[in-house]
Amino acid sequence: MIKKIIFYAWSIRHQFTKYFLVGFSGLFLDLATLIFFKEFFGLNATIAVVCNQVLMLTYNFLLNKYWSFKNKEMPHKQIVRYLVLAGFNYLFSVGVMYLFNHILEFDYRLVRIATIAVMVMWNFFLYKYWVYKQIKNPK
Repeated sequence: MIKKIIFYAWSIRHQFTKYFLVGFSGLFLDLATLIFFKEFFGLNATIAVVCNQVLMLTYNFLLNKYWSFKNKEMPHKQIVRYLVLAGFNYLFSVGVMYLFNHILEFDYRLVRIATIAVMVMWNFFLYKYWVYKQIKNPK
């Protein structure tokens, strides 16, 4: 069992590395836009997260689809699945920001970093096996 897990992890390492790089670059872009909306436009942290998610959704969808998962299929079903997952992640992000920043008064930047770290764990597998799932053509 452990050997199978290790073999599987080794077999997806390149794909995960690309996913990680998209996510890592997205982290900087996410924080930059969050800080920009909060500090330069004077939005509260929850509204700033709402605004920056539009940019981040587009960035992550396109880079993961075409680079990380090398998916060439028509995106209409993928967009729907991606938006369902994004909707869940969005509600999770806003809810966590509200709870930890507004109620418990944690720094909004730390809350965002923690939220992203948690979502990275489930998003890779959901992207790989649900959002960008390859449809095999019957021969």
